[in-house]
Amino acid sequence: MPFFPSDPTEDRDALLEIRAGAGGDEASLFAGELMKLYQRYTEGRGWKCEHLGSSPSDVGGYKEVILKVTGEEVFRFLKYESGVHRVQRVPATETQGRIHTSTVTIAVLPEAEEVDVQLKPDELHIQATRSGGPGGQHVNTTDSAVQVTHLPTGIQVKSQDGRSQTQNKEKALQILRAKLFEAAQREAQESYSAQRKSLIGSGDRSEKIRTYNFPQSRVTDHRINHTSHNMEGIMTGDINEFTDHLQKAEMEQRLAEEELG
Repeated sequence: MPFFPSDPTEDRDALLEIRAGAGGDEASLFAGELMKLYQRYTEGRGWKCEHLGSSPSDVGGYKEVILKVTGEEVFRFLKYESGVHRVQRVPATETQGRIHTSTVTIAVLPEAEEVDVQLKPDELHIQATRSGGPGGQHVNTTDSAVQVTHLPTGIQVKSQDGRSQTQNKEKALQILRAKLFEAAQREAQESYSAQRKSLIGSGDRSEKIRTYNFPQSRVTDHRINHTSHNMEGIMTGDINEFTDHLQKAEMEQRLAEEELG
């Protein structure tokens, strides 16, 4: 049995970015449901989940939410969730009973330390803004939200869930470090690794990876063609069967690459 070097990022904590895609209000509602799914999943694994930033929608969902997950081997298990998650169901507002299709994009980023990414003050544009959204227990009405722009790349991040400007600035810088670290890693891996071209663990955000079909109580992961009818369990955080199958498929792929190489 060949020995595979472990990915040094697998032991790291992770940032989980959930964004509503196509589908308007329905997409934002599903983004909120996926947030709860991952919160329950992290609880089940004994991990800790913290809000770094969010943008609530008017209907009670989220346009975007960023969670920080800390614990043992977080990125090793969560990395497979990156990609486009598609939901098919009849929205509560649909009077004709028609099934709508909406999408939510998930990005899982390994947490970056200060030693991984050096943020130079002259490359950052930091500004305080007023907290947005319809409100919530953590959102106040002062100019405590912080938006940070990384001038060399144009990457822009915002945090407003903290109770102070200082707290939000630190959260925004955490998000920015993770985004820059992941971009640098992806660039390095693409230059030498064919494995990165695989959909398994590739983190390709434009790729449809999973479909949740509510009328048929069916969830399908398209990368491994695995279907589960445990919709209720999955929506309450039990995604272990997908993770197990994806890990197995990734190992089989690495073995095949080793034989070819």
